[in-house]
Amino acid sequence: MKISFKGFILTFILVLGASMLAACGSANEESSDNQSQSDSNKEKESSFEPYTVEHAMGETTVKEKPENVVILTNEGTEALLALGVTPVGAVKSWTGDPWYDHISDKMEGVEVVGTESNVNIEKIASLNPDLIIGNKLRQEKIYDQLNEIAPTIFSETLKGEWQDNFKVYAKALNKQEKGQELLKQFDESLNSFAEKAGDKLNQKVSVVRFLPDHARIYMKDSFSGVILEKIGFERPAPQDKNKFMEKATKERIPDMDGDIMFYFTYETGDGAATQLEEEWTNDPLFKNLEVSKEGNVHKVSDAIWNTAGGILAAREMVSDLEEIMLKNEE
Repeated sequence: MKISFKGFILTFILVLGASMLAACGSANEESSDNQSQSDSNKEKESSFEPYTVEHAMGETTVKEKPENVVILTNEGTEALLALGVTPVGAVKSWTGDPWYDHISDKMEGVEVVGTESNVNIEKIASLNPDLIIGNKLRQEKIYDQLNEIAPTIFSETLKGEWQDNFKVYAKALNKQEKGQELLKQFDESLNSFAEKAGDKLNQKVSVVRFLPDHARIYMKDSFSGVILEKIGFERPAPQDKNKFMEKATKERIPDMDGDIMFYFTYETGDGAATQLEEEWTNDPLFKNLEVSKEGNVHKVSDAIWNTAGGILAAREMVSDLEEIMLKNEE
């Protein structure tokens, strides 16, 4: 079949026109997709409103939604994890390699930025954080340097009443509502335990710690002491004080007596603390304690009962109490 030159030209024009229309449609679709993505990004940006936090060092305004957060306290690390935030950088746990056992599975990919007492500022800067959270007691001297890197918010001090700092960390992340709910849930767990414990709350609870070079008796203002008091436990007279702890010589072993004792050992890896623990717990004075003779002495985790000091450790401590004290109640 013969095609005239005029027919060929007409066919070519029709094909070219169809191709141009298809290309135009594709370009319009791509432009529409890009516009939709741009509008979506703008909507996300516009949904964030800057907020101001009053804290131990004054006031700090967070102008961008925190995505890369660096935390400079152990208890603060637990607060972030509980609030659903995995930090990009955190100070090393006091024990563990590099994190406490009870949080290690939640810290994958988190960079170590020194310790609470020796923060690595250069490492923090390399992580490009948009929010830094720390503590005045530990890091007041380097606050200005940190604040030059990113908005920096500090809690006041470190003490047994960890819930005060938890509220600061929740505000720093603009997650006050979630923070309040978590604290409410924790308080409810204490009330639930107290109800199950019943008359066992009348037991006088002794708390003791062994370190590489000395022993300590812990009072009501310690991490574990605050939780025990909130539950409603009594303490032996020598420990019924609004103090954190007292160092003890062996002559004070009788002050460790109680109806039930929980002790923990701060072992750093060289075996010194464990050796001191064995020496003291095998001492005739210790073996002669009524709590020892009754077989009511229990070794628990130092990280959980003292060193970590945060909400996750607090939950684990309550679990320990339930397992040890209510195991025959079910």
